[in-house]
Amino acid sequence: MLQLPLLEMPLRTRSYNGLTQIWDPIRKIWVVLSPEEHVRQALLYFLHHKMGYPMGLTAVERGIDLGHTTLRFDAVIFQRERTQPWMLIECKSPTVAITEAVLLQAAQYHGRLPGCRFWLLSNGRESYCADFSTGSVSWLDSLPAYEP
Repeated sequence: MLQLPLLEMPLRTRSYNGLTQIWDPIRKIWVVLSPEEHVRQALLYFLHHKMGYPMGLTAVERGIDLGHTTLRFDAVIFQRERTQPWMLIECKSPTVAITEAVLLQAAQYHGRLPGCRFWLLSNGRESYCADFSTGSVSWLDSLPAYEP
């Protein structure tokens, strides 16, 4: 498990029509602040401001076609040429444990993103990162530097 101070990240919020919203700098919109959205925005803040991952190469909540259904991933960070995903990110609410079911969900997404090297799973309290460069899952003790 990685030790990331995600729930301490400074995030931009506002009250609008009785709802608390959070600014998403990737999509450039205000979104309702749910527990999962808080984790997503804190994680993205950490990756961009603390790890130097490029914001311009990040996609948030995009769809992946899985036969007759479309699933939405939380975020993907692309390689520099923007043609190949580099890291798949799956976020959960802090009250949702990172279990085998979450791992299987990420695996299902990963199967539709061939060549995606890393998975990052987080609920804000627990975070796990796996490397697939060898063709099998290798869990990491720290986040990789962005150098694709």
